[in-house]
Amino acid sequence: MRHRSPRILSAALAACVPVFGLMAAFGPVANASTTHVSQKAEALAIARNALKHLDVGWRPTDHGVAVHRASITGSTPTSSSNWSGYADVDETFSSVAGTWTEPSTTCTSTEALAAFWVGIDGYSSDSVEQDGTLVECYESHAYQYSWWEMYPTNDIQVVGESVASGDHITGTVTRSGTSYRLTVTDSTHTANSFSTTQTGSDANSSAEWIAEAPCCSGSSVYPLPDFHTWTLSGATVSTTSGSGVISTYPNYEITMTGSSGDTKAAPSALNSSGNGFTVTWEHST
Repeated sequence: MRHRSPRILSAALAACVPVFGLMAAFGPVANASTTHVSQKAEALAIARNALKHLDVGWRPTDHGVAVHRASITGSTPTSSSNWSGYADVDETFSSVAGTWTEPSTTCTSTEALAAFWVGIDGYSSDSVEQDGTLVECYESHAYQYSWWEMYPTNDIQVVGESVASGDHITGTVTRSGTSYRLTVTDSTHTANSFSTTQTGSDANSSAEWIAEAPCCSGSSVYPLPDFHTWTLSGATVSTTSGSGVISTYPNYEITMTGSSGDTKAAPSALNSSGNGFTVTWEHST
C-alpha cells in the first residue's frame, strides 16, 4: 500500500512520560482508590490520544508477492513485514465478515501494537475499508479498543475503549456502490459495538482477515506484542458474482516476517470448512 508520512507514536508517548512521573511523585492522599482511578483514566487518555495518527492498514511495498493466476484455486503463500492472515483476490468484493475471541496479550515495558481486523481492499490497492480491535501496550499495560478506518482518507477512529481479552468480537464491512457499512459487535462488552456508514470510491479488489503490526515507528512498523494466538472463525465474503468463505476464492496465505527474515506471526492452513484459521505470534520484530 501507499506509504503516508510517518506519524511517530513513540514520540507522542515519550512526551507523556513526565505525566506518569509526576503522578508517581505525589504523596499519600486521603482516598487511594480515587487516585488509582484517576491515574488509570489519565493513562488511558494518553494512550488513546497517541492513536490519532496511527496507520492501520498500511502495508509496505517490500512485501513478497507470489505469482498467482485467477484460474488457480487454493492458498498461495506470501509474506509481509506487518500483515499475517488471508486475503481473497481476483474478484470485485462487496462484503467481508469474521468472528474472533479477543486474544490475551502479554505486554512488556516496550511500546507495541497489534490490530485484528477484516476489510475490503488493501492487498493490491492503496485503500482499505476496515474495522476490528486493537491492543496497545504501554508501561506493561494493555489498552484495548474497537475501531474503524477508511484508509487513507482518515486516521484510525477509536470507538470503544473497554475491549478485553476473551471478548467475543464480530467485524463486518459491507459495500453498496460507494457506500461502506463498517460494523464491530462486541457481544461481551456491548459499549464497544458500533456501526457507521462511510463513502468511498475504491477498487474493491480484495478482502482480508488480518493480524497486523501497525505503522509507524520512524520508517518501520511497531513491535508486535505477544498475543499468543488469534483465531478467526465464521469468515464469509461476497462478490458481485456470488458469495462464500475464504477458500471459495483464490487467496493469499500471508506470513509476517521481520527485517532479518524471521517469522513474526504465521497463519495456519485454513480449517476444513475454509472459513477460519489461527495466527500464531513468534517474534516482536
